[in-house]
Amino acid sequence: MSIRMVIKHPNRVLEKKCLAVTTFDKNLAVLLDDMHETMVESDGVGIAAPQVGVAVRAALVDFREGQEPIELINPELMLFEGAETDIEGCLSFPGTFGEVERYDHIKIKAQERDGSWYELEAEGYEARAIQHEMDHLDGILFTRKITKYVTQEELDEMIRQQEEEEEQV
Repeated sequence: MSIRMVIKHPNRVLEKKCLAVTTFDKNLAVLLDDMHETMVESDGVGIAAPQVGVAVRAALVDFREGQEPIELINPELMLFEGAETDIEGCLSFPGTFGEVERYDHIKIKAQERDGSWYELEAEGYEARAIQHEMDHLDGILFTRKITKYVTQEELDEMIRQQEEEEEQV
């Protein structure tokens, strides 16, 4: 495994619709492992293949401590409902944060690294992260969906307030 360079905007690969993964081999496994290591090193919760310069429909999300990352190969959105606005950032846009509306409950179908299909339902933050990464695979950047930009200072203050509220509970 190795850490790859995270592609930053305005690189054109970030705005391309990615090709379907058709070969499930060692090269795909290496890509997924490298993406995970790169994401962890970059302090992210998700990463898509175009963010490491590979225009294929592969992404992963990992923020559940002690659990395996969710690998999203050729993902398809099957069900979506509800709406929630929250703040997002992106490894390809360092220092950029903004409010984005996303579905609050989703169901997806995707493939594992061996090519087998699975279904997954997700809500809240997990659903948001999956949708963010799936957008990358269609060349859709989160900045196109931001309704209000948030500064680093505003984000830090929101996090501080949330931590204070959690301590009081």
